[in-house]
Amino acid sequence: MPVLGGFTSPWWLLLLVVVAALVAGYVWALRRRRREALRFSNMEVLDRVAAKRQGWSKHVPPALLAVALLLLTVALSGPTAEQRIPRNRATVMLTIDVSLSMKARDVEPNRLEAAKAAAKEFADELTPGINLGLVSFAGTATVLVMPTTDRASVKQAIDGMKLAEATATGDGINAAMSAIDSFGKMVGGPAGAPPARIVLMADGGQTIPRDLEAPRGAYTKAEEAKRAGIPISTISFGTRHGSIEIEGEQEWVEVDDEAMREIAELSGGEFHKAASAEQLREVYDTLGEQIGYEIKRTDASKPWLVLGTLSAIVAAAISMFFGRRLP
Repeated sequence: MPVLGGFTSPWWLLLLVVVAALVAGYVWALRRRRREALRFSNMEVLDRVAAKRQGWSKHVPPALLAVALLLLTVALSGPTAEQRIPRNRATVMLTIDVSLSMKARDVEPNRLEAAKAAAKEFADELTPGINLGLVSFAGTATVLVMPTTDRASVKQAIDGMKLAEATATGDGINAAMSAIDSFGKMVGGPAGAPPARIVLMADGGQTIPRDLEAPRGAYTKAEEAKRAGIPISTISFGTRHGSIEIEGEQEWVEVDDEAMREIAELSGGEFHKAASAEQLREVYDTLGEQIGYEIKRTDASKPWLVLGTLSAIVAAAISMFFGRRLP
């Protein structure tokens, strides 16, 4: 029996009161008949006759009939069940940081290569109806692939991503929003543009501009995404022990979890933390489940109808072939 998610016509459940009344009437009738039998019958004869009668089995047909009425009443009320259904129209922009900090080796073989591998797995496992696009950003942002259901082109672009200087997180968000807007205008029909989401993966703090609340800043763009109805799922990737070599000197490149968390909250999205390649794959698996499927209420009356009908048939069969009477 499916897990109920509600009823489309709950007023039919009032018939359960009638079912309960019938059960109560049956019990009352049995007791009344027994009292009358005890009152007017010869006890010695009654004992001999009662021993030959059916015991509890004579109550099986009425019990099955009551169960059938209960099940059919529930079916009439239009029960619904929640089911996970693959989305057939949605847009996701995968937005990946390719700044120099992504060559840190605190995640093997390095942050960027681990990010590439996990991103390609994400593309493969995303449900076919999702249009997936790709943006890379460092000092500037580039739309590498517009939203498409062609996973091969996305994976090829992921393989081609190269490291560059600086981190313009706000520009990355802005490029993703522009791609979503353009694609929405192109495919939007009477139902409007498909729902969209940005998946933003970065390992460090914004450097261009330094102020996260500047017009080009990540916080400002996150607020714009919120107004546009585009939540941002952020992935803070890396550890606090990462470092890279610049001109012969080691420079620490810690992740900025707080900034990534704030971007997610400002946009109405969710924050995720991944400190290893395995954790990154797990985050992408979670996002794939969230993005690729939607929960819908579907009609769940058929099992109740089938079981109710079968119960009524069995009750009738037992009465006719064993009790030689209908209950």
